[in-house]
Amino acid sequence: MSGVLDGLAPDLARRHRTIFISDVHLGTPGCKAELLADFLTHNDCRTLYLVGDIVDFWRLKRSWFWSAAHSRVIDAILAKVRGGTRVIYVPGNHDEAFRDYCGVLLAGVELLSETTHRTADGREFLVIHGDAFDGIVTYARGLALLGDRAYAAALWLNDVVNIARRRFGLPYWSLSAFLKHRVKNAASFIGNFEHAVARAAHLRGVDGVVCGHIHKAQIKTIDGIVYCNDGDWVESCTALIEDARGRLEIVEWTSFAYERDRVARPAPRKAVAHAPRQPVAA
Repeated sequence: MSGVLDGLAPDLARRHRTIFISDVHLGTPGCKAELLADFLTHNDCRTLYLVGDIVDFWRLKRSWFWSAAHSRVIDAILAKVRGGTRVIYVPGNHDEAFRDYCGVLLAGVELLSETTHRTADGREFLVIHGDAFDGIVTYARGLALLGDRAYAAALWLNDVVNIARRRFGLPYWSLSAFLKHRVKNAASFIGNFEHAVARAAHLRGVDGVVCGHIHKAQIKTIDGIVYCNDGDWVESCTALIEDARGRLEIVEWTSFAYERDRVARPAPRKAVAHAPRQPVAA
């Protein structure tokens, strides 16, 4: 896979003012590291926000998993640092070990417990992971760890389904996201989480909030607050981007750049042989 990621369609590289990603969960089999490395290779920005759960220490403590693709993600992030991109890391609950180092510059990456981002059009956004608004994580850590194991099983099944879909030429589809968003309690939790985060942003006097944690990419207005969730890289493979005018958009990266290039570029037209014209009789 490395050959594909290293030399794919450089003409498709996109330039953004800001990119936000979260919930990558490096160190787990469910992480779509190949797709994220491809996304980072083909998308540039002035500022990159890592909004928590980039590395999953919860899983790594139970069992070690780390592939070459996971290392390529780290390499791609550090390459952006060397290229002049400002990289800000706001740890989440799965990588909470980094919270002890907030305020430190680590390999050129700024570690912050939370921060604010001002868009090109002057709006101020609070940037947080969001686990502080999840009562299960905050007050019942044992239940959270139990839920994490069940979630890992759902992601494994998700991968099996998508291997079969690719063999039949079907696009990526998230089974785990489908199940989660169809369960009444899960849908209720997501709604409560979004409103709680928006209320916190309102109390802070900002225009909006960017978070992760619940693996549901979304841009919506809640009581006058622009709520943005950048999604994840285990189910939906999404990021939040800001353009030069301050416009925010969710992008989905569920296929590699060379596959997008193949679709975007029409096949060359075949030359059509024409029969010679017959001379016109005088």
